[in-house]
Amino acid sequence: MSPGAWTDFILEWADSLKTKYELVERCDGAGDMGRDVIGFEKSGVSDPWDNYQCKYYDHQLAPGDIWLELGKFCYYTHVVAYTVPRHYYFVAPQGAGPKLSSLLRSANNLRAGLLENWEQKCQHGITSTKEIPLDAQMKAHIEAFDFSIFSAPSPLTIIEEHSRTRHYAARFGGGLPARPPTPPPPATIAANEAIYIRALLDAYEDRLRSIVQSPDDISDTALEQHFKRARLEFYSAEALKGFSRDTVPLGTFDALLQEVFNGVADVLQATHPDAYDRVLATVGHAKTLPLSSSPLFARISSPDKGGMCHQLANDKLLKWKA
Repeated sequence: MSPGAWTDFILEWADSLKTKYELVERCDGAGDMGRDVIGFEKSGVSDPWDNYQCKYYDHQLAPGDIWLELGKFCYYTHVVAYTVPRHYYFVAPQGAGPKLSSLLRSANNLRAGLLENWEQKCQHGITSTKEIPLDAQMKAHIEAFDFSIFSAPSPLTIIEEHSRTRHYAARFGGGLPARPPTPPPPATIAANEAIYIRALLDAYEDRLRSIVQSPDDISDTALEQHFKRARLEFYSAEALKGFSRDTVPLGTFDALLQEVFNGVADVLQATHPDAYDRVLATVGHAKTLPLSSSPLFARISSPDKGGMCHQLANDKLLKWKA
């Protein structure tokens, strides 16, 4: 990983900790004031929050690697640029070395180490605009500060928790978890089915040349069977959509829907004897699409592909009857 990719990885991990945070933000770069990734327990509320300081080094973190970060943090909390977080985590690919681990377990020793190293490591490095000497006020702030908030989680813990996120397969490869069985459609048509079902009934009217006001008015056996299949396919695609929320990055399913739309657009716009024939041709073609570029590829079934056509009709992006 590059340093930027490491920060992205930590952002993905922190964002997955939904039991802890409602909002996670990346703020590394110029003006970050010693913060890389921050998690807020409540969105729109500044406290409580946690800080994740990303250190991308080719070695285990040593005390000398963190004095400046501690100095920045103490300075900016002293001038109230931001509030004191609940936790401050140093996150590095190889974790904390034995000396730093020992210091992080002793708040008093960590405080003493910062005071001892302030002039050499912090005074000239906290900001480029001025020196920050260890004057009486700064020293009093450090001595009163709770240094037990600092820790360095194990890289193995981070990787294990990241492996349960929707980002893991996209970043590292490997298979997605198995999909749970798709439940059958409810006997009663749900409100979120109204648009695609009306579009199907309009297509049936075009075939029958008669009014079909509701599914109960479908008298043709072949159309009755088609209607049942269409609902099964719609719910299969809805199940895939739900599965995607927990296993792949946000936007993956939307991109898949767009790929299906692009794949069937020419068939949809071709001349057909009637609207029902357009449904059959378009959905049939969708089921032949490889969709191999999607991270969901290995978990997409034929009913999913047909169901995505009905989802697109539900969004009024596919129209069966002119």
